[in-house]
Amino acid sequence: MSAFAIDVAGLVKSFGGRRVVDDVSVRVARGEIMGFLGPNGSGKTTTIRMLCGLLKPDAGEGSCLGFDVLRQSEEIRRHVGYMTQKFSFYEDLTIAENLDFVARIFHLSDRRRRVQQTLDRLGLANRRHQLAGSLSGGWKQRLALAACIMHEPKLLLLDEPTAGVDPKARRDFWDEIHLLAAEGMTVLVSTHYMDEAERCHRIAYVAYGRKLTEGTVPEVVAGAGLSTFTLRSDAPAALARRLHGLPGVELVAPFGTLLHVSGRDRQALSASIEGLAGEGLAFTASPDQPTLEDVFILLMGQSADNFA
Repeated sequence: MSAFAIDVAGLVKSFGGRRVVDDVSVRVARGEIMGFLGPNGSGKTTTIRMLCGLLKPDAGEGSCLGFDVLRQSEEIRRHVGYMTQKFSFYEDLTIAENLDFVARIFHLSDRRRRVQQTLDRLGLANRRHQLAGSLSGGWKQRLALAACIMHEPKLLLLDEPTAGVDPKARRDFWDEIHLLAAEGMTVLVSTHYMDEAERCHRIAYVAYGRKLTEGTVPEVVAGAGLSTFTLRSDAPAALARRLHGLPGVELVAPFGTLLHVSGRDRQALSASIEGLAGEGLAFTASPDQPTLEDVFILLMGQSADNFA
C-alpha cells in the first residue's frame, strides 16, 4: 500500500475555455492534515472535487486512496467524507433523521448503533431531536462533520469548513480533526484562516489554478525570503502612506499602532525605513519574524488572475 493517501500529478480542469486548475500536483501522506490555501477562485474546490471523484480531470494522473482518479471515481467516493462549503442537509429533518438518512445512503449495517455512536462522538446526542434548520452555524458544522465521518472514511475533504463559525466552535472542530488524524484518517482542508493553516501538518498555496508553494508552515515562511520590521507610531496611517512605494517595501500591514513592514530585499527595506527616520517622522522600528499571513499576501499579490 502506498504511503500516500493522495498522489496526483498534472491535474487540469477547464470550464468555458478557461483553466481553473492548471498542472496541480499534490501528495498527502496517510494520517496527515494538509491545508489548502489560496484566494477565492483559485481552484481549491475544483481540485477537491476531482480528488473525491465528483469531477473528472481533463488531464493529469494519479491515485486517491489507491484508486485511479481517472477511472475509479465511484470507488473513491465510497471511502471519502466530503464536507462542502455550504450546509447541504435537510433543514426540516432533525439531527438524528439527517444522520439516519446518510447511513441509509451508505448502506451501513447496524444503522441505529452507528447513528448513536456518531451523535455521542460529536456531542450531538442531547440535540438529536432538534431540526437542522434551527441550528446555529457551529452546530450545523458539527452535524456536517458527523455525517462525513459516520461511514468511517479513510480520507476527509473539508472545503472551508469553519466559515462563519465562532472561535470556540472552530477550536472544538480542529480538536476533533486532530483526533481523527491521530486515528489514521487523512485530511485535506481548504481554508482562509491563517491560524487554521498553522494547525495543519503541511500546507500548499494555490493561486488562480496553480500551486505556488508547499511544505510545513516554517518551510513555506522561510522559503518566501521575507524580511520584516515592526514599526510603532502615534500616526500609523500617515506612516503607512509614506512607506508605500519605497524601495524594498512590498507589504505594509497595520495592527493598531503597529505597522508590519516586509520585503524580500532586506538591505533596501532597512535603508527605506532609516531614511524615513531621517525625515523626522516619529516611530520606532525593530526586526521581527514574517508571518504566514505576510507570505499569503505576498504570493497573492504576485499571482495573475486567470479570469482577468
